[in-house]
Amino acid sequence: MIETTEELVDDMSTDEASGLICDDSVADLGEAADWVGLSAGEPEHFVGDYWEKQAVLDPQWSINLEGLPEGLSPGSTYPGDVFYRETDEGLCVIDIAWSTLVDVG
Repeated sequence: MIETTEELVDDMSTDEASGLICDDSVADLGEAADWVGLSAGEPEHFVGDYWEKQAVLDPQWSINLEGLPEGLSPGSTYPGDVFYRETDEGLCVIDIAWSTLVDVG
């Protein structure tokens, strides 16, 4: 899953169409610049208690994204978590949760 997520980040940061997106995906993919500087975190089995919005989409896995795109300021949003569904063809992205950069100073 880490390799799949790295492939997704590479595709999205170069503005290439990714073959990893589910046909019925509801993911907001953003712009290529939103993905530059991100990398795969640690995958986890999906837990619907925390991700209620995504639970209805039937993902089996989630993975956080690490790093921040350049030029973000407090209030900016960026892709934070990716949700995957398992299919006969492999994993596909069903949704992406966006995070908001907060000012902790």
